[in-house]
Amino acid sequence: MVDSGAVPSGMSEDEAKEFHGIFVTSFIGFTIIAIIAHVLAWMWRPWLPGPEGYAMIENAQSAAASIIPYLS
Repeated sequence: MVDSGAVPSGMSEDEAKEFHGIFVTSFIGFTIIAIIAHVLAWMWRPWLPGPEGYAMIENAQSAAASIIPYLS
């Protein structure tokens, strides 16, 4: 016989509210950490180039060009 008050998760209403509170709190915490990580990554190395383009790529290419003769 099926209980008409049963929910698919098998939790009571109090347990579901407690789980929901923990889930929402965890989601907000994760989102805040992700935003902080993205801001720090942007400050370290912006994703969009500035007016002079990607300066780090040019420096890496010149550094690689100066090292290659020593490797062969």
